[in-house]
Amino acid sequence: MTVGTRLLGVDYGTVRIGLAITGLDGKLAFPWATYTRRNSEQDARYFRELVQNESIERIVIGLPILLDGHEGSKAQEARAFGQWLSEVTARPVLFWDERFTTVEAEDLLWSAGLTHRRRKARRDRVAAQIMLQSYLEAGCPDELSSPGVPERRRYPEES
Repeated sequence: MTVGTRLLGVDYGTVRIGLAITGLDGKLAFPWATYTRRNSEQDARYFRELVQNESIERIVIGLPILLDGHEGSKAQEARAFGQWLSEVTARPVLFWDERFTTVEAEDLLWSAGLTHRRRKARRDRVAAQIMLQSYLEAGCPDELSSPGVPERRRYPEES
């Protein structure tokens, strides 16, 4: 990642989407916002404006991998959202393992002494921050699927 390149981290949800962004030096991720989804047109407008206004070059979407390492229905939803987001923003999308980020975010917010309402309001963006920071610390791999995050596997019964 070059200096001045900004990344957007996305903690995908069907109702709320947690967002984090990197600083200009590309070393730290910061919680940005929790976006409540509306409809396809408004969502597209929001994300186009965000990537334009914040000079986002790439988007990293958290991929909810199952504990056994496989992708379930939520991972498939995140991949479909990533495809859509790439199309509406004209930015490359990468996926990164986000297992346990929501739990870690909840623990951090709990230890900060926040009430349930304040934790809920911040949880998704902090989860996005944790996921994006993990991606940065791994050296920002350029693959569409990061190491350890398998593409959806085909099983014999699906052939």
